[in-house]
Amino acid sequence: MQLLQICTGAHKATITCVRSFKQPVNRLFCSKVAKGESVIPKGIPYKKLSVGIPKEIFRNERRVAISPTVAAAFVKKGITVNIEENAGAEAKFSNADFEAAGAKIGDKKLAYSSDIVLKVRSPEMDEVPLFRENGTLFSFIYPAQNKELLSKLAERRLTVFGMDCVPRISRAQVFDVLSSMANISGYKAVIESANHFGRFFTGQITAAGKVPPAKMLVIGGGVAGLAAIGTAKSMGAIVRGFDTREAVKEQVQSLGAEFLEVEYKESGEGSGGYGKEMSKEFIEAEMALFAKQCKDVDIVITTALIPGKPAPKLITKAMIESMRDGSVVVDLASETGGNIETTRPGQLYNYHGVTHIGYTDFPSRLPTQSSTLYGNNISKLLLSFGDQKENYFLDMEDEVVRGSMVLHNGEMMWPPPPPKVQPQAAVAGPKAGSAIVSSVPAEKKPFKDTMTNSLMYTTGLGTVVGFGVLAPDAAFTTMCTTFGLAGIVGYHTVWGVKPALHSPLMSVTNAISGITAVGGMLMMGGHYLPETTPQVLGAVACFISSINIGGGFLITKRMLDMFKRPTDPPEYNYLYGIPAALFLGAYGAAALNDYHNVHQMMYLASSLCCVGALGGLSNQDTCRVGNALGMIGVTGGLVATLATLNVSPEVFAQIGASLGLGGAIGLGIAKRIEVTDLPQLVALFHSFVGMAAVLTCLATYMHEYPTFATDPAANVIKTALFLGTYIGGVTFSGSLVAYGKLQGLLDSAPLMLPGRHVLNASLMAANVGAMIWYMADPTYGVDMSCLYATAALSSVMGVTLTVAIGGADMPVVITVLNSYSGWALCAEGFMLNNNLMTIVGALIGSSGAILSYIMCKAMNRSLPNVIMGGFGTSSTGTGQALAITGSHTEVNIDQTVELINNAKNIIITPG
Repeated sequence: MQLLQICTGAHKATITCVRSFKQPVNRLFCSKVAKGESVIPKGIPYKKLSVGIPKEIFRNERRVAISPTVAAAFVKKGITVNIEENAGAEAKFSNADFEAAGAKIGDKKLAYSSDIVLKVRSPEMDEVPLFRENGTLFSFIYPAQNKELLSKLAERRLTVFGMDCVPRISRAQVFDVLSSMANISGYKAVIESANHFGRFFTGQITAAGKVPPAKMLVIGGGVAGLAAIGTAKSMGAIVRGFDTREAVKEQVQSLGAEFLEVEYKESGEGSGGYGKEMSKEFIEAEMALFAKQCKDVDIVITTALIPGKPAPKLITKAMIESMRDGSVVVDLASETGGNIETTRPGQLYNYHGVTHIGYTDFPSRLPTQSSTLYGNNISKLLLSFGDQKENYFLDMEDEVVRGSMVLHNGEMMWPPPPPKVQPQAAVAGPKAGSAIVSSVPAEKKPFKDTMTNSLMYTTGLGTVVGFGVLAPDAAFTTMCTTFGLAGIVGYHTVWGVKPALHSPLMSVTNAISGITAVGGMLMMGGHYLPETTPQVLGAVACFISSINIGGGFLITKRMLDMFKRPTDPPEYNYLYGIPAALFLGAYGAAALNDYHNVHQMMYLASSLCCVGALGGLSNQDTCRVGNALGMIGVTGGLVATLATLNVSPEVFAQIGASLGLGGAIGLGIAKRIEVTDLPQLVALFHSFVGMAAVLTCLATYMHEYPTFATDPAANVIKTALFLGTYIGGVTFSGSLVAYGKLQGLLDSAPLMLPGRHVLNASLMAANVGAMIWYMADPTYGVDMSCLYATAALSSVMGVTLTVAIGGADMPVVITVLNSYSGWALCAEGFMLNNNLMTIVGALIGSSGAILSYIMCKAMNRSLPNVIMGGFGTSSTGTGQALAITGSHTEVNIDQTVELINNAKNIIITPG
């Protein structure tokens, strides 16, 4: 090794160290190159590298180190592949298969003279002289048991990697041949036991009689044990599993097996995924359990291993003698002494009527599959050494390289040093001037906290008194009372909502907000068709609101249907038609008999039904009742409004046509849409509510303008009209953007417009200016211009606010916009002096705000953070994404389906 270091004072020049050997495979280059100098590539290019695969000579070994598919992958990288003639014959890979993959077929000398030799079994002593000096070997080694072999390999100055020494960490799962071979051993153990068992595994009832299913006990819940359980269950056996590790319980149960437990509690978790040696008390309880099971089961498969020690004896001779004649035992730990006292390693024999299978070569008995998986593991390990593109070299800082290395140029490297404890990556600090959120709980300041609460209550109570001073008439104060009480009810209704019901609750509140149809109905007139502009606007508002009503409740029903299971009892929700019919029938009879006070009670009953809808949708046990109550409440409100209208039969027909046609369209859309598109359909329907609020406010101003000069409540009505128009515009355009992002019509990524905060602030300032002008100037033309301006400006603002929010946050955005529509509905209630609209609006506004807060808390986000287009968690601050550290395992579609089928619990993380 040559090392050159030039120092000038405190400054170091370029440092280049080169480690070179005669054989190119061991050239390791590491250099720190000054800017502008040429970079010396590390290691050896793949095109100058050769890999040899000799034929396995261990007795009965039928595997080969790689498959033709792996050979083709090597050749594609530029690596020369030398295969000993007939090396893959026992694994059903012919010489022609390898040649077709681009490999060279030769004699034993060609294979062993390669730069890197890949084997399955560790070399025999007479194979060691065949290796070239300074070569490299990948194979099973078991260094603790093969010290003499390692000393011989060291004499050849070999670099040796043990496939059994690969660290069992997440990143190295793809290299883990122990798991691959254990998986095959577990499968083959069941097949061998079935071959020597005298009955079916599955139970059958035939004309010849009843056949009971086989009973199997699998001891050990590692890869082999789980593979055996899965295979036996698929063949119809009754399977019981046991393991000392508590974490295995859920895995065993997920495969459909019964997990056996002992009364004595002790954790069996060991290192590297293995179990540890247990205490004397636990072993005694365990042995009593096994003794009882051996008398009942037909087949026992044992897989228990402890690293570096002989396999523990779990099944005694007495237990074997207690088993029924014809039983079978399979000992997968026989190579290290066996878990069964009567096992003979490598042999198949019968003792006391029980067939003993003690094979030590289960993977080799499935050679094609074993060679394929082994080749995949070993090739991925080899290709991971280097830059994974064009060059092979060894990075001694790599945990996998260092952990699997046994010899390095003849120098003993095993055992490897303990893994370094990686400090948790620090989250990037916030920018200067931004708030730092500490994980340490803030010190409580009782005086400050109490003063804050006191000032909050002072502000609230003072505001109420202020409204009383400014109230133009008694009707306004009555409406404020209604508004306040309804807001409190809505606030407390949804706090306990289950996370699974967030979307259905959002959907039902959206459907109820379609009560904006009432405002449209009050503006309708003319004949069979509207005749004036306010009447046209009212008809359109009624029509589009009814689309939202009809479709919204059906969407909620379809969302709730997704929770139904085949085993659930039948439902008879049509029975809720009985109270609906009696409710509407009794009201109709009272109205026809001129009981005028019944109208306000009808509004009250309808409002209470809407309260029940929100409360019902907060719990899975009552969610369907809640949806039914919502339909009853909205229907009752519409019917009560119709009964109070003093219009001609032609206008009644016009209203009926608007409601009926809109409701039919909404039902048709909601029925035909795919289940996966339901959330975005809620957003689309919700845009109709926003538009209806805008149209109703414009129509009301046109209709009521002549009375403003004499009406003492004119300023209150004008304020409500302006706020309703503004909120409706934001809701309309924001909901359309949310729909576009969820449906894929728009890019779901946040669109950060240049200076968006300045733009939004300017739009808000323009709306405030328009309102000031609107309130100061009583002329019709100016006021209508201001309303049109705020309708346009608020619509633009809805777009600019929503496009800056990512698609994963759209459910929160929809809920916030739903809350906005509730406040718009309140504004309509105030301007029309309609209790129903005020109550329902306050319910939706307050409950929507709380639901938005709950959803944000579930994502560890703040509501302003979401609405203002920030990203990241509360702990990292606005605009700073949470750093994700660690490793992950990627799976394909087929593996995902298998995982879902085998899972007991599934957590879905959207976004």
